[in-house]
Amino acid sequence: METLLSLLHGFTVALEPSKLLFCLIGVFLGTAVGVLPGIGPALTVALLLPVTFKLDPAGSLIMFAGIYYGGMYGGSTTAILLNAPGESASLATALEGSKMAKAGRGGPALATSAIGSFVAGLIATIGLAFLAPWLVEVAVKFGPWDYFALMIVAFVTVSATFGDSPLRGLTSLFIGIALGLIGIDKLTGQARLTFGVPELLNGVEVTTLAVGLFAVGEAFYVASKRSHAPEEIIPIKGSLWMTKEDWKRSWAPWLRGTAFGFPIGALPAGGAEVPTFLSYSTEKRLCKYPDEFGKGAIEGVAGPEAANNASAAGTLVPLLTLGLPTSATAAIMLAGFQQYGLNPGPLLFAEKPDLVWGLIASLFIANVMLVILNLPLIGLWVRLLAIPQPWLYAGIVVFATMGTLAVNGSPVELAMLFIFGFIGYLMRRYDYPVAPMVVGLILGPMAEQQLRRALQISLGDPMILLENPISATLLGIAALALIAPFAMKGLNRFKASED
Repeated sequence: METLLSLLHGFTVALEPSKLLFCLIGVFLGTAVGVLPGIGPALTVALLLPVTFKLDPAGSLIMFAGIYYGGMYGGSTTAILLNAPGESASLATALEGSKMAKAGRGGPALATSAIGSFVAGLIATIGLAFLAPWLVEVAVKFGPWDYFALMIVAFVTVSATFGDSPLRGLTSLFIGIALGLIGIDKLTGQARLTFGVPELLNGVEVTTLAVGLFAVGEAFYVASKRSHAPEEIIPIKGSLWMTKEDWKRSWAPWLRGTAFGFPIGALPAGGAEVPTFLSYSTEKRLCKYPDEFGKGAIEGVAGPEAANNASAAGTLVPLLTLGLPTSATAAIMLAGFQQYGLNPGPLLFAEKPDLVWGLIASLFIANVMLVILNLPLIGLWVRLLAIPQPWLYAGIVVFATMGTLAVNGSPVELAMLFIFGFIGYLMRRYDYPVAPMVVGLILGPMAEQQLRRALQISLGDPMILLENPISATLLGIAALALIAPFAMKGLNRFKASED
């Protein structure tokens, strides 16, 4: 009851005209930057920090939260229409969304994305308000060994799910993990695999790899096929809106995606990438039409997008209650809190209840604003596919280049973008999945850090991973997920030989 009263008080703060204006500016900017490949909400919030220094703290933080939510919405637009994810969390959406768009079903893909994001954001924000204390208690009990085991589950499910060959998926994953080793070792401070290039000391940027593999690689691949067998893109086929069948196939993935996104996003080492890929692999296994996956299954858009937005609310749980940022945008938001002399944590709820509950209430308002803003624009966004292919993909390369230079204006970074683009082209050419490579880069350093922490605590004894029930259970799930595809493949061969 106390939480409900606090939330109602938060709405009185968030519904003030000035706060509504801040929220509207935030969601609009977030949607815009989410659409541009490589320019994410973290960069936008960072650029606005100096501008908002003398503004109202509550209004500024509401605007930052709106940018965060808007960026998650906007990142799905180019992921679906152009196979160019604006955010790394939109990678899973691009896999099926881009196939739907090329088949003329970009409208339903964008609609299920927007509505799924709204549903997930609404449920997850309710969870943020009512379940934050309980989830923090669970998260605090997680040890390094448990986080490492969770990463292993994500590695295996991703590499086994994408592509026709689990071995090719694992190959792609290990290349990503190797890229994640580049930079300064956080434990010893030694440079690794930098080859004397100073720009590599900070490691490989996730946005550079993702935009290179997906956007630039896709452009190269389309260009290479143009003179032989040009790919036909159908801008619109049938209704722009979701059919009754689309609704029927989307509602369960929305709920399952939310169930993945919010709890994992709330973990101190969660993030949005793990739940989106887990959601994708789950939908692929549960789908009544498994043959459609890889060709444009709507479940492969609905689930990951719901998980994406639910995790955005989840990341605010450790930020507000522990002062622990679990994403780049959350880290910049933490800097925003500190800019106004505020320290997120349990005391913040007692010292600044108006600000905290006003911020939480504003997330409900931001969700409504985003769905109202995005749904009418579906027809406009889909028209992008009517642009002639050479212009369209040339524009993608230009925006990808501009986004990379905005994040890091280095010639080395630009060279890496096109090297990754060429690698992305080769992987498409020889049918290697690109998603596991990005996942390896994102989660590889996190898994390494948690494993080394676990080994330090156990004085080098690896059995600690099996002695703890949570980590042992997760590793058992990972082992089954790894063996299952090879076992099924062997069983199918045996049946074929008998026939």
